[in-house]
Amino acid sequence: MMARAARAIIVPSHAVKREVCDHLRIDSRKIAVIPEAAREAFQQIATMETESVRRRLAIEDDFILFVGTIEPRKNLLTLVRAFEEIVRSDSRRPQLVIAGATGWLSQDVFAYVQAAGISDRIRFVGYLADHDLRALYSACRTFVYPSLYEGFGLPLLEAMACGAPVITSDTPSIRETVGEAALLVSPTDSSGLTQAIARLLDNAAERQERSVAGMRHARKFSWEKTARATLDLYREVLKKGN
Repeated sequence: MMARAARAIIVPSHAVKREVCDHLRIDSRKIAVIPEAAREAFQQIATMETESVRRRLAIEDDFILFVGTIEPRKNLLTLVRAFEEIVRSDSRRPQLVIAGATGWLSQDVFAYVQAAGISDRIRFVGYLADHDLRALYSACRTFVYPSLYEGFGLPLLEAMACGAPVITSDTPSIRETVGEAALLVSPTDSSGLTQAIARLLDNAAERQERSVAGMRHARKFSWEKTARATLDLYREVLKKGN
């Protein structure tokens, strides 16, 4: 097995390290945890600067954002069900924007949206370039990422770096990525997700708190730190091999 033959293994989180140790029976001393980071392009911009992007994509002022491939692991059906409850109970009727490529087994999501009669409140905008994503992260009321499983969860740091208040899944790797800056909900709890979204939509003060906390947290990560840690590990492995 390649993992056992390797002199060192790099993983992005301690949660993944535990999984590698448990499932592949790898010595934990061979596994280095080196976190990822949001690219420098992801920084908060003023709402005014986001208007041209939102206008081009037909996105309203009051919107909730998800970014990721449309596939079962991302748990979009739970988000859509939670959003349906918001639409039926919230007089403001926010918009849900789903940005990402269409992946495998995505038809259930599209079918549910049509059957529920909420297609007018959901915008599927496809895969977006960093410039467009930065605008949406900066302008959304909240970024919601209910993924069932992640090794790290890079969109979470991208959103935080742009000042988006984040709601995400209470799972080991995601908790590690977001720290205490995000609002955590069980990924299988549709009702809990509805309540969390409504809570942030209704509470501007908490949105601001989460925004500031998220930007502060995202600054702890950088690709320079990642590169330096990776280089140090390579040097250590080469030194042991000589």
